[in-house]
Amino acid sequence: MDWRAVSKEVLALAESEDAFGAMVKEAVEVVRDGLQAHGPDHISIAFNGGKDCTVLLHLVIAVLATTLDPSETSKPIPAINIAVPSPFDSLETFIEEAATKYNLDLFHVRPSSDHPGVESISTPDSLKDASDYVKSVTLKRTTAGSARGAEGMKQALQVYKERYPHITGIFIGTRRTDPHGATLSFRNMTDSDWPQYERVNPIINWSYTDVWTFLRQLNVPYCCLYDEGYTSLGSTYNTFRNPAL
Repeated sequence: MDWRAVSKEVLALAESEDAFGAMVKEAVEVVRDGLQAHGPDHISIAFNGGKDCTVLLHLVIAVLATTLDPSETSKPIPAINIAVPSPFDSLETFIEEAATKYNLDLFHVRPSSDHPGVESISTPDSLKDASDYVKSVTLKRTTAGSARGAEGMKQALQVYKERYPHITGIFIGTRRTDPHGATLSFRNMTDSDWPQYERVNPIINWSYTDVWTFLRQLNVPYCCLYDEGYTSLGSTYNTFRNPAL
C-alpha cells in the first residue's frame, strides 16, 4: 500500500469545507496528537477487522506517512487483535490480508478452544516484514485464566503488556454510540486496576454514516461480511444477518 497516496487523499478530505471534512480533520489531529505523545514505536492499534477500526487504521497510516522522509520506507505498525470465540472465517481472512496490506506487526490474543480462558498467540521475535508474520506465525499458547466480557479484555491486555511493555498507548475505534462510549473523550487512561494504557479514540464523535462515507469515498477495502447483510461483526455464536437488509 502506498502510504503517501493514502495520506494525500485523507488530508485532502480533511480540508474539504463540509461537516464530514471537519470530522476527518478532527480525527487526523487526534491521531497526530497520540503519535506525538507516545511515539510511533510506543503506540499500538486495536484491530479486530471491523469497519470502525478499518477506518482508524487508514487514518493512522495517513498521518504516519507525513512523518516519513522522502526516501524513508514505512516500518511495521504495532497492533493487537483480541479475537472473539468462533470468529467468521471471512473475518479472519480479512484481518490477515489487512495485516499484510497495512504492514502490521500484529499480536493475536485468542480465547481457548477448549475452555473459556484467554490464550496468547504471539509473533516470532523477529520478522522481516508483516507478510512473514501472516504466513509463518509461530503459535505459543499461554492460558491467562477464566475470562469473559470485560474481564477477558482485561486479561488480554495484561498478556500484551507483558509481551510488549514499551507500548503505552492504543488507538481504538470506539464511537460515542458504542457501549461505554458515551462518556469517553479523545484520550483516556484505562482504569487503575487494568493494565495501564492511554486509550486514544480518534473517531469517538463519528456516526455510523460517517464511517461508511469514509470507507466508500476513499474506496477502503473492508470485510465482505458487511456486504452479506451483517451490520456488526462478532462471534458466529451471536452475530446474525440483519433481516432488514
